Amino acid sequence: MEGHEESITKHEQLLQHIEGLKIGTKISVRKLAKELGVSEGTAYRAVKEAENLGIVITKERIGTVRVEKKPRNITDQLSFGDVVDIVEGHVLGGAEQGLQKTLHKYVIGAMKIDAMARYIDAGSLLIVGNREDAHVLALEQGAGVLITGGFGTSREVKHLADKLSLPIISSRHDTFTVASMINRAIFDRLIKKKMLLVEDIVVPRPKVSTLKVNSNVADFEDMSRDTGYQRFPVIDEWNRVIGIISRRDIEIAEAPQDTIIEKLVNRNPITAGLQTSLASAAQIMMWEGIEFLPIVDRNRKLIAAVTRKEVLQAMRDAQNQPQLGETFDHLMWNGFAEDRGEDGKLFFHGFITPQMSTNMGTISQGVLTTLLTQSGLTTARDVSGHDYIVDHITTYFLRPVQIENAVVILPTILELSRRTCKLEMSMTHQDQLVAKAIMTLQSIDHA
Repeated sequence: MEGHEESITKHEQLLQHIEGLKIGTKISVRKLAKELGVSEGTAYRAVKEAENLGIVITKERIGTVRVEKKPRNITDQLSFGDVVDIVEGHVLGGAEQGLQKTLHKYVIGAMKIDAMARYIDAGSLLIVGNREDAHVLALEQGAGVLITGGFGTSREVKHLADKLSLPIISSRHDTFTVASMINRAIFDRLIKKKMLLVEDIVVPRPKVSTLKVNSNVADFEDMSRDTGYQRFPVIDEWNRVIGIISRRDIEIAEAPQDTIIEKLVNRNPITAGLQTSLASAAQIMMWEGIEFLPIVDRNRKLIAAVTRKEVLQAMRDAQNQPQLGETFDHLMWNGFAEDRGEDGKLFFHGFITPQMSTNMGTISQGVLTTLLTQSGLTTARDVSGHDYIVDHITTYFLRPVQIENAVVILPTILELSRRTCKLEMSMTHQDQLVAKAIMTLQSIDHA
């Protein structure tokens, strides 16, 4: 236990050191390890946790940087400062306050000035080349300006930007590229916002049911009778979770009522943090066969607990919300239609788009596996009403599938139980078998 306490202390020291760094400071794992006298592995874990906490970010070609933590889900809009980072730009004017403002849309200025005026309003961003008349128009209507191609603007325009506290940004990239970069960033943010974390469902409670290290089996029995639970976190005097005690631990030890809990506790407790995704929390509880998870902070101090029922209900509620940002899986699967045969069983059909192909013009094996997986998950949910994750999949690629080929996916359920579903998946093109898969799914609804 002494070594464990030391590692926690080092971890805390690293996080406190990172938190104390000036905003904008670049962070090197190697330098961090050397300065605090720890291994690079320990330093790396601390940096990754700091990233999860939102106090550092890692940018391509820049590295890891200390940033101001922003409240989660405060907005799904980008600030003009975000745009500067996204397009690798530099600010020509209006930097002092303008970068903090948010934009609600961007407008590409590939039109005459009078037509452009109809599309620009306050809070928008005009993406345009070296057209000073357009720069002035945008600023006067309350919009920021992104100048592409690495061009600048006049001193008068910069002065106007400073006066109106609206940013003028210059980027070396062309118009199409910066628009694509901004669009991707918006969708990434929407996807992250839609992805539920444990902190999104944790609610303050009067008290989490816990036992102390000096509690005994009789105390366990009393708490179990009062709450209906058969498993509790065990905490020390500083409210840190040191282990878990379950009825099974007591039964295996055949422990008398006056036995101290500390002698029976499982000292490798399964816990989660506020930044754990709900999907991960559901899978943890499923694999471990448990009904609740203690939620701890980075020092393993108990914050709350979430139940399996709460996690699954929140995930179902999220599925009923409008789709905002689309992941690659969604983009691939959206091109496929769902239908039923005369026997009432589901099948799926769609076309192979160019985005799904390799540079040889045939379907990517990863994409094909994704399509078969989505078909299996959808079919299992249709039959049982439960949500599943993939436990095992074996895929056979029999014939190449080319761009714009029409394919049909036929799922067949081989075995269905309370906890698992086993399917055989067949993909055909013009009635010829092109791929097969055997898939085993685990239900996240049952422990």
